[in-house]
Amino acid sequence: MNADFWNALILGIIQGLTEFLPVSSSGHLELGRTILGTTWDTSSNMMFTVTVHGATALATVLTFQKDIRNIISGLFKEGTEERRFALALILSMIPAAIVGLFFNDVIELLFSGNIFMVAVMLIISGLLLFLADGAKKTHKKVSYLDALIIGLAQAIAILPGISRSGATISISVLLGIDREQAARFSFLMVVPLILGKMIMDTKELFGMGQMEQEQHLIPLLIGFLAAFVTGLWACKLMISLVKRAKLSGFAIYCMAVGAAAGAWTLLG
Repeated sequence: MNADFWNALILGIIQGLTEFLPVSSSGHLELGRTILGTTWDTSSNMMFTVTVHGATALATVLTFQKDIRNIISGLFKEGTEERRFALALILSMIPAAIVGLFFNDVIELLFSGNIFMVAVMLIISGLLLFLADGAKKTHKKVSYLDALIIGLAQAIAILPGISRSGATISISVLLGIDREQAARFSFLMVVPLILGKMIMDTKELFGMGQMEQEQHLIPLLIGFLAAFVTGLWACKLMISLVKRAKLSGFAIYCMAVGAAAGAWTLLG
C-alpha cells in the first residue's frame, strides 16, 4: 500500500478523534500533514479536510438523529421550543456561510502548512477553554442574539488551530448557556455547512479527469471511513466531558501542543 493510503488513514483517525474534542481538528490535520510529509497540493489538502469533516458531520447526524428529527418537525410548529432552537441554528450558520462563499480562496491558502499560525491559534484556544472552565453552571437557553455571536465564533474557528467546538462551546458557556445545550448546539450548527461544502467538492471531484479522480478517490474514502468510525466514539465522549465541565485538561493540552509546534517552527 502506498504512502497516500497510510497518510489518509492516520489523518482520518486524527480528524475523528479531534473534531468533537476542543483541540482543533483542522490544526491537528495541518500538524499531521507536516509530520507525515504529505505531498498533496493546497486544493487536495482542502478537499481531504472537507471530506473527513463530512465524515464527522455524519457521525453527528447519527448521534443526534432524534434531536434532528425534532428540530425539522418543530420548524413547522409555531411557538414551540424546537422551532426556536431550529431558527437559532439557522442564524448561527450565517457568518460561516458568508465566509465560505466569499473567501473560499483565502481559506484554502490557510491550509497550506503554516504551522506557526496553527501554534498561535492553539494557544489562543487553550486560553479560551480556561476561561470557559471557570464559568458558572446555568440553565439558560440559546437566544437569537446568542446564536449570531456563537456563529461568529464558528466563522473565526475556520482558522486552523482555533478549535471550532472549543470556541463555540466556550463562547456559549461564557454567554451563560447551559453546558449540555451548548454542546448540542455546537455539534449541530456545523452539520449543514460541512455537508454543503462536501457536495460542492464532490461536484469538483467528478469534474476531474479519470486519472485525477482515481488519485483522489481512494485517500478520500479511507480518510472518510477512519474519521467516521472514530468520530462516533469521540462525539459521545465530548458530551459527557462538557457535562462534567472538564475543559481545563484540554486547555493545557492545546497550549502545550501550540508551544511545542511554535518551538519546532522557530528552531527547526
